[in-house]
Amino acid sequence: MHAILVTEHGGPEVLAWCAEPDPVPGPGQVLVDTRAVGVNFIDTYLRRGLYPSDPPYIPGSEGAGLVCALGDGVSELTVGDRVAWCDAPGSYAEKVVVDAGRAVRIPDTTPADVAGTMLLQGLTADYLLDGAAHPKRGDTILVHAGAGGVGLILTQLAVAAGISVITTVSSDEKEVLSRRAGAAQVMRYEPDLAARVRDLTNGKGVSVVYDGVGADTSEASLAATAVRGTIVLF
Repeated sequence: MHAILVTEHGGPEVLAWCAEPDPVPGPGQVLVDTRAVGVNFIDTYLRRGLYPSDPPYIPGSEGAGLVCALGDGVSELTVGDRVAWCDAPGSYAEKVVVDAGRAVRIPDTTPADVAGTMLLQGLTADYLLDGAAHPKRGDTILVHAGAGGVGLILTQLAVAAGISVITTVSSDEKEVLSRRAGAAQVMRYEPDLAARVRDLTNGKGVSVVYDGVGADTSEASLAATAVRGTIVLF
């Protein structure tokens, strides 16, 4: 098989397309022919050495593909199953070993590039909505970076749960994406952001702010939060 290899810590120039031995699934694992591979920020942190890593290694942990071999003891999957995963090291490769318990069957109607790039963001959004905080039906929340991967899924999950969503974005194109996901109001990162949020909530503020941006939005997040509300940083 071929794989992308991180040859040393650094920028994208340290990535190399190399021939590597086919991996072999161990007990409780499956071997997958990849069809799509997810690229996440953590991959760049590991590549640059900001998080511990030991080059040379194959980066990536998320993707989708077809099961092509089973390790001992695997009974819940069969050869030919379409699966996705978000916790399998070495996913920037034509073949990846995945723990069977972490492989999620995907329907034939779901394209591989969608399934292979949404699990990590989807699990993050699910945790944010029903773990880090607990907004309830009828509440209003504020989601910064509403057109990002997590922001779009978080918006859809919240709207499906009967929660009104206000988002922030940085461009007209991103506003279109956020509105398509179900955002009731979409705003830019402007000095009067908190005041506008309070106007939209009859002066109360939002029950939860989901802030994945950081320093640039922290003051607005605090000012837009209702009394006894919650700010979730991620």
